[in-house]
Amino acid sequence: MKESTSKEKVLKSIRDALVNRMQAPYLDADVESKLFNGLGADDLEESFARAFIKANGKFVFCPEVNDLVENLQALIHQLSLKKLYCKEDFLLSLLQALGTEIEQDSKNIFSCDASVSSCEVLIARHGTIVCSSGIAGRKGLVVPPVHIVVATSHQLVQSIADALQYIDDKYGKEKPSLISFHTGPSRTADIEKTLVHGAHGPKELYLFLLDVNATKS
Repeated sequence: MKESTSKEKVLKSIRDALVNRMQAPYLDADVESKLFNGLGADDLEESFARAFIKANGKFVFCPEVNDLVENLQALIHQLSLKKLYCKEDFLLSLLQALGTEIEQDSKNIFSCDASVSSCEVLIARHGTIVCSSGIAGRKGLVVPPVHIVVATSHQLVQSIADALQYIDDKYGKEKPSLISFHTGPSRTADIEKTLVHGAHGPKELYLFLLDVNATKS
């Protein structure tokens, strides 16, 4: 008798499973509740900073707007950043006040030392920055070797589910063409298990978190 092929064996197993259905175990299991305990409002900043730094991100907390300006200026001087890519009006005015050369045309982004942008939300539990093409453009997120993100504490959410809900509520059916999650700078170990930074994006990722109270009049 001819022995069954692997394909026939798989199809037979599927047929048997459909005919002789097993009763699902753990029928009373709770699959709706959240897996993790919620973080308090005061814990979001600390949780994000801890996870972000662990992923090799550079975190800077700014209690006041003046602190944000001073820290940005210090970083630009420290890294000798000559040309920055930015397309958001509120950041442009801030950067131009620092006397830094600004590029707004994505066609010239390859000559920029860094990109500066805001973000959609920050995921506290994982130290993840959620960006979109609607904010920085596609090239702004991956081309320059340094990415500087400016955010406020009211953008902190607890989980990925919360971030996705925020995106859905904000954009509805008109979502940006790219929504990306950044947990630290770009890195990969695909080649011979050797860790390489900057393979698919910036080598350095900075997050300047401005206290939400500092933005209130």
